Amino acid sequence: MNESTEKLESRKLPAKLPMKEYAARRQRLLRQMAPNSIAILPSASLKIRNRDAEYPFRQDSDFYYLTGFPEPEAVLALIPGREHGEAVLFCKERNPEFELWNGRLAGQEGAVEVYGMDDAFPIADIDEILPGLIEGRSKVYYAMGRDEKFDRQVMDWINAIRAKVRSGAQPPGEFAALEHLLHDMRLYKSPAELKVMGEAAEITAQAHIRAMKACRPGMLEYQLEAEINYHFLMNGARASAYNAIVGGGDNACILHYTENDQVLRDGDLVLIDAGCELDHYAADITRTIPVNGKFSPEQRTLYELVLSAQEAAIAATKPGNHWNQPHEAAVRVLCEGLLKLGIIQAPSLEEAIAQELYRPFYMHRTGHWLGMDVHDVGDYKIGGEWRVLEPGMVMTVEPGLYIAANCESVEPRWWGIGIRIEDDVVVTKDGCQVLTASAPKTVADIERIMAER
Repeated sequence: MNESTEKLESRKLPAKLPMKEYAARRQRLLRQMAPNSIAILPSASLKIRNRDAEYPFRQDSDFYYLTGFPEPEAVLALIPGREHGEAVLFCKERNPEFELWNGRLAGQEGAVEVYGMDDAFPIADIDEILPGLIEGRSKVYYAMGRDEKFDRQVMDWINAIRAKVRSGAQPPGEFAALEHLLHDMRLYKSPAELKVMGEAAEITAQAHIRAMKACRPGMLEYQLEAEINYHFLMNGARASAYNAIVGGGDNACILHYTENDQVLRDGDLVLIDAGCELDHYAADITRTIPVNGKFSPEQRTLYELVLSAQEAAIAATKPGNHWNQPHEAAVRVLCEGLLKLGIIQAPSLEEAIAQELYRPFYMHRTGHWLGMDVHDVGDYKIGGEWRVLEPGMVMTVEPGLYIAANCESVEPRWWGIGIRIEDDVVVTKDGCQVLTASAPKTVADIERIMAER
């Protein structure tokens, strides 16, 4: 056995959430539901990529959050107080021929024994069984408008009940947005969730280090992307959380650049925004590095300004502060630096902030919620006011500066410099913890690692 094989065999399997975590979530949601109600959640559907080839299946985040069930063509019904069990799953039946070609299915037995459901029925029987479970319930919790085809199916069930009113059937009188309850639950991460997210963050951090060591002038952007994806897969993260951005030079000034097909040039920076997904939880890291391993004076000046803005924003990420305070802290630092460099002009710092003179060079916000979705669910405002940060919330902190080529209002020496520095941060009872801290981000650390190539 060679050394590389030994290293592979010594690696632990990535963390996964235990089934009891999903059961606890279902119980928490059931306790919040109105008496005599029902919640209905469909799984994600398979999507055709071209002709008869499908995109890789990824389960709907809300559905997976409550079930841990990985198959398409499934529906979860939660029914508070149901005598024969409150969690009911409709899913595909076991089928030896289908499974020979397409992989194993849980079936109804597996839904109960493996995934902890109270009851399970074949998905083929849903039109016969689910209307009977809805009938007599006063309220239906459902995310209307997300899946037009399933919306029609739900209304068909309701109309089938309404058609029997003269026979004594009782259709529900109210629909309620399920996401109002569910998405607030998802906003607060449990210790088990944070363990998985911490592992996703570490895999992603090490992938960025791999890219730093691999980066050289003359490479194509997608070759750096390949280094990152290789590390994800070799460490148990079977998918990226989003399409990676690898933008060299002026491409870094395109916020959602994903072509990743240009040559990396000596003297340019390259912005790498990439994160893995692990057990349906996302990591999200951006690092900006010099293609040749050394920052130019102008690149270093702007980079250290962005880094100072990020440090100020992270310091403002703590319980009791509201959502927008990290952004406000970053904007203040960026504006002060841009004024000193002469990139913007204003009589005072306060006026520069009030007039948003930074907006041509910093046009996005400083972060977003992070979880099962890379731009995760959860309200940013409540009652028109910015939400107060609380322990268990996870967010990104990602200020940047982008000065595109041929920007006539700025000296040419700053042209073509795009910088973003992004970390994943969990709010704790005393402040915050940076989950992605092992991804180097100081000028000295980045240059040191790139010198090891």
